[in-house]
Amino acid sequence: MSSAQFTGILAAAVTPLTADGSAIDEPGVARQVEHIIGGGIHGLVPGGSTGEFTTLTVDERKRGTELYLEAAAGRVPVVAGTGALSTAETIELSVHAAKAGAAAVMVVPPFYDAPSFAELLTHYSAVADAVDVPVMYYNLPSATGVQLTPEQFGELGRRAGVTSYKDTGGDFPEFTSVQFDHADAITALNGWDTLTFAALAGGAKAGVWGTASVIPRQCAELYDALAVRGDLEAGRALWATIFPVCRFLESHNYASAIKTGLELVGVPAGPPRRPVLPLAPH
Repeated sequence: MSSAQFTGILAAAVTPLTADGSAIDEPGVARQVEHIIGGGIHGLVPGGSTGEFTTLTVDERKRGTELYLEAAAGRVPVVAGTGALSTAETIELSVHAAKAGAAAVMVVPPFYDAPSFAELLTHYSAVADAVDVPVMYYNLPSATGVQLTPEQFGELGRRAGVTSYKDTGGDFPEFTSVQFDHADAITALNGWDTLTFAALAGGAKAGVWGTASVIPRQCAELYDALAVRGDLEAGRALWATIFPVCRFLESHNYASAIKTGLELVGVPAGPPRRPVLPLAPH
């Protein structure tokens, strides 16, 4: 296990599928990467919720990671989503991602039978011991049933080798508490779209953001305004145009909404994989 600090916006990326949803659209991955990196985004996170990982086979997940790494070609860091229901499968996916060249792995807690904190420490310690890249905790309590305190986030860093966490919990006071009280142990990255402005204005150095896959240029500009230049007025003007997009995406099945957005901006990624259906036209 090693540590690293991420800065900027990392785009939560889709898994492009063929028209019938039966396979990964391999050339489609390259199109997504060029769209995102060309828009000035600082990193890629394939294989997470936006990437519909729960509907992919293990082989598809590995291939998706490989394709994103090949297309990125070292231009930006790629953080591979490798969470699974068992420690053994999580390690298998994480080791594969690290060997393929991922800058880090993002691991969601096992999400069927919510593990205790002691079990989480054992699980993440085993993953961190198995790879020589940083481990990012994916905080997604609505899907996992795991709700940690700020102190427990700190413990994950100190005792389990977790270097950062993507917060898709939506509890901003908790997020801020981790930032202020446990920054020595774990780095908090925002992962809740509609809280992006608040997180960056509050000092977050990075975020994992699905909207950045759809409108990368605007998202990169927001980061530059708030986190780099400290220009609150410019940030507010950008946020007034970005926030409605974020709110829309969060009000639907997220992966399906992102794919709809990609269709609208001219970078289609195919349908979501069933049982999820495409958004109904209005």
